[in-house]
Amino acid sequence: MSDCLFCKIAAGDIPSKKVYEDEQVYAFYDIDPQAPTHFLVIPKVHITSCGEITAVNSAVVAHCFEVISRVARELGMESFRVVSNCGAQAGQTVGHLHFHVLSGRDMTWPPG
Repeated sequence: MSDCLFCKIAAGDIPSKKVYEDEQVYAFYDIDPQAPTHFLVIPKVHITSCGEITAVNSAVVAHCFEVISRVARELGMESFRVVSNCGAQAGQTVGHLHFHVLSGRDMTWPPG
């Protein structure tokens, strides 16, 4: 999608601090971190939110979680939280599926 911020980041049109990249997924540090370690994992293909995951695109979502696990191990994260906000009321501010990975501090429950 030509006007999507995260599509532009994944394409390299907007700079970011890359954590990981392959042909399907891009991961980068959040510009407004909410924990000592806070990065985002996004599929390079445009999917608006979790509400648009289907049998056709779910393999890339599974791959996102494989990447989350791999990067967490590589960064030595013993525990972490994965969050995806779906829709404006849930706090989604960029209309591209993304997973926040947060670590390095105690997480409270319930969130938000």
